Amino acid sequence: MPPTAAQAKADTNSLGDLLGDVTRDLSTLMHQEVELAKVEAKQSVARAAKGSGMLAGAGVAGHFVLLFLSIALWYGIGAEWTGFVWSAVIVAVLWGIVAAVLAARGRKELKTVKGMPQTAETLQEIPPTLKPNEDHR
Repeated sequence: MPPTAAQAKADTNSLGDLLGDVTRDLSTLMHQEVELAKVEAKQSVARAAKGSGMLAGAGVAGHFVLLFLSIALWYGIGAEWTGFVWSAVIVAVLWGIVAAVLAARGRKELKTVKGMPQTAETLQEIPPTLKPNEDHR
């Protein structure tokens, strides 16, 4: 059986050269993992920023709507039916419902942020790769 490329290299190179190759390969692997982590972190931050921006926009829009329509609704209900105290309570409850819906949608968007799944997966593959002759659980 002819020697493999790895066996031939082991026969011709010193132990120091082989360890240098392993160290260089591990260094390259770690640099690649760091770059992958950076890319995935940027993607996660972009999604988190989008969700946060939507929540902030919902808050600002809700404030203006609350300000202008609430006054009109409060006055309309109070002048026609209940008096101004009860009409203020009714308007507050309505806007509480609106705020709850906006918050739920913003939370749903933030839950789509996945973190760094590919980096986590490839990092789990490193230990078995370093010990190819052992049984893995």
